[in-house]
Amino acid sequence: MRPKQQERATHDDLFRSRLDQIINLKHELVVLADKIDWAWLDAQLADYFSDQGRPAEPVRFMLGMFILKHTYALSDEQVWDRWVHDPYFQYFTGEEFFQHDLPHERSGMSHWRNRIGETLDILLQESLRVAHDTGALKKSDLARVTVDTTVQPKNITHPTDAKLLLVAIQQLGKLAKEHGVPLRQSYGRVAKTASMMAGRYAHAKQFKRMNRQIKFLRTRLGRIIRDIGRKIEGDDALGAVFAVPLIKARQIRRQKQRQRGWKLYSWHAPETECIGKGKAAKPYEFGVKVSLTTTNKRCMGGQFILHAKALPGNPYDGHTLKEVLAETKDLTGREIERVYVDKGYRGHHAPKPLRVFRSGQKRGVHGQIKRELRRRSAIEAVIGHCKTDGHLNRNYLKGRQGDNINAVMSAVGYNFRLILKWLRYLLRKIIAAIWAAIAPASMLKMAS
Repeated sequence: MRPKQQERATHDDLFRSRLDQIINLKHELVVLADKIDWAWLDAQLADYFSDQGRPAEPVRFMLGMFILKHTYALSDEQVWDRWVHDPYFQYFTGEEFFQHDLPHERSGMSHWRNRIGETLDILLQESLRVAHDTGALKKSDLARVTVDTTVQPKNITHPTDAKLLLVAIQQLGKLAKEHGVPLRQSYGRVAKTASMMAGRYAHAKQFKRMNRQIKFLRTRLGRIIRDIGRKIEGDDALGAVFAVPLIKARQIRRQKQRQRGWKLYSWHAPETECIGKGKAAKPYEFGVKVSLTTTNKRCMGGQFILHAKALPGNPYDGHTLKEVLAETKDLTGREIERVYVDKGYRGHHAPKPLRVFRSGQKRGVHGQIKRELRRRSAIEAVIGHCKTDGHLNRNYLKGRQGDNINAVMSAVGYNFRLILKWLRYLLRKIIAAIWAAIAPASMLKMAS
């Protein structure tokens, strides 16, 4: 059913304190809460709810929790715990009186992510609107953008053949035990020892011994796969239960370290990809490629992110530019005049190729374009802030949809951090102006 509306009390409560009486109404979170158009967000999400059933949680509460989580780089549990004792968090999510207990279910954030994950771009769009209304961003700043890609690592350990083979043996043994499938031998104890010894031999650079242990693990995994296949033959119910785990196990057993093509790098996150960005410290990262679009100019409030999107399949950067620019234009409503990219976008399919300038390019680069191209590398600092101050450095959400949600919400959190910083700056300027206006009069009184 449609989300329920937060009703306002017509009179005070004797046993509860009103939030507007115990907080500073000039606080940046209070000002930001009043600037966001919650009614527009509610209207955008109306089609995702039915007219029947139990009413969903209020839109302002759930979206406010998402914004607070990614603005302050908190986990789901941390943002709920902080909400209980932080009156500014409660005001931001639409509460009128101070709450001492959680009025909603903690699992609501997971349910809402699964339901509205495809439309969280509206929060990025709303952050740009609020930035424009507060004076932190001008519409002319949206015409010239910088585009770059980075890697959003998945929450997995560094994948090795020994680790993956051990996990496959353990998971098949666990699943067989849960469904009453008797195995000739589970190999749990000897497989753990072999995986441990393979890691020790690799550290000592004794690769022949390491390969012997990996071969031992691969042989034992093959025995378990064949044993389970014989035991569940003819049983459709067990066949459906073991279908996907057996596919994963067979893939892990036959894949090699330097083979080409698709590989499985994680049992619980099969969508993980191996991406090499040419970094000396991290030659390979395991996650998904993410495209970010920022303003080329540093605006009054900072360099804002205009578009963010996960790019599964590790596509070539140049082949993604056309789609990224079209989606950026839809979000901002502004025609893009110039685009600045790095050398990885050579051979792009942008609609206006002469308006795209690559780093190191000489032809057609002069005057203002040359100065703006020199600012292309400023997007690297934005990516660094999204990773250190946000959740872009490690994604804990599940599946392809979780990859895109985490990328978009990391950009939303970054934009709102800039807006909060801008609101604090405005408040300081106002206070300084008021103090400068009353200071001479007070000094005259003291002199007299």
